[in-house]
Amino acid sequence: METLGDTEILAPHFKRRLSGVTSSIIQLVPAQRRHGDRVATIGPGLPAFLPHLPLTALLGLWSPPRRRAGRIWHARRNIEMLPGILMRDLLRMKLTLLFTSAAQRRHSAWTRFLIGRMDGVVATSARSGSFLEVPHRVIRHGIDLARFHPPASPEDEMAATGLPGRHLIGCFGRIRHQKGTDLFVDAMIALLPRYPDWTAILCGRITPEHTVFGDALKGKIAAAGLAERILFLGEVEDVRPWYRRLSLYVAPSRNEGFGLTPLEAMASQTAVVASDAGAYAEMILEGETGAVVPAGDGDALTRAIEPYLADPARAELHGERGLDHVRAHFAIEREAAALSEVYEALFAGRPVAG
Repeated sequence: METLGDTEILAPHFKRRLSGVTSSIIQLVPAQRRHGDRVATIGPGLPAFLPHLPLTALLGLWSPPRRRAGRIWHARRNIEMLPGILMRDLLRMKLTLLFTSAAQRRHSAWTRFLIGRMDGVVATSARSGSFLEVPHRVIRHGIDLARFHPPASPEDEMAATGLPGRHLIGCFGRIRHQKGTDLFVDAMIALLPRYPDWTAILCGRITPEHTVFGDALKGKIAAAGLAERILFLGEVEDVRPWYRRLSLYVAPSRNEGFGLTPLEAMASQTAVVASDAGAYAEMILEGETGAVVPAGDGDALTRAIEPYLADPARAELHGERGLDHVRAHFAIEREAAALSEVYEALFAGRPVAG
């Protein structure tokens, strides 16, 4: 268990359900610790291997850590900004507030109010930064290249799945309209009859409020006679081997925050076709590591996928280039180092924008 006295940066996580924020914290905090930042998580829904403080530790925030005059509260959601403001302004705890914004839309009036009371703001992409009305610094998310890596054993090959065909195409994430799952399914129904060597998988939960949506997709697949080639795997225990087994990953979201899955796929040496939602277009080199299409355009998505199904060697080449691209520009250590600079600026009372 972490001790509050040694902790200088708190990474609150006040949402139990797995999300992109969760994935980012899981990968980033260990890298920050390796970099030397004394950061710990607080709140539910995170794995036990992360440095973690109990909620009761909040009662100790009137006292500073051993080496600093106060602590940084690094929020990533409204439900984490608000407690920080209350603790700093009402309870007079020794906190400096930092917010990371990934939103790809104009913020609500409430969110703008909260952001306006932060001591520093980071945007995860140039696009998300364009929606901010306060000074900020752009720091793109990175990927843990030790956790997400190219195939390294027979278990990482498509043959290990026992599924039909020679090549695997996948779409990972919650099954819902926002994620564009229906666009992926429609593309597979259109394409797979012409490419018998390919099988499609979907990994992700169908939550109760999206059961009707998921059942409708399964009905379309069955009606097309493709139930054995377009498979819903549910929420798998470990998605990382599935990235390595793919020849092509598809991220068809209609809207997104940042969106880590294309980076996870490229780090696994897998080519990517994605919409231009979130920061996807800032990750992918068009025609070199994959392809980007307008969000919500199912026809464009189908057209972008087909060349890879027709030429698996193209997918292999773009997967190799994608791995090189991620290693050069999206290693998690780069994000950790940039955030460390922001923390030091906040500790010193300097602005973080730039």
